Amino acid sequence: MLSLNANEAKTKFGTMLINVQNEPVEIIKNGTPVAVVLSLREYQLMEELKMELVKSRFSDVDDSDLVDGDTFFNDLDSGKYD
Repeated sequence: MLSLNANEAKTKFGTMLINVQNEPVEIIKNGTPVAVVLSLREYQLMEELKMELVKSRFSDVDDSDLVDGDTFFNDLDSGKYD
């Protein structure tokens, strides 16, 4: 992964935008990594993977597992899930 300090990222912003099409770019400020810039495509892929994970966690849910929102929050407030 390419690393740039914050000043380089600012002064070479156009070049950084070109670079992120190939690989994420790490931004370092005061010697500490503070951000990663990535392409829109990479971001969309990450979001799709997160959604697939969420869907897989709920793949075996049936109607008996569902509760009304008000009921759930009332139970939560009453300490049922403590």
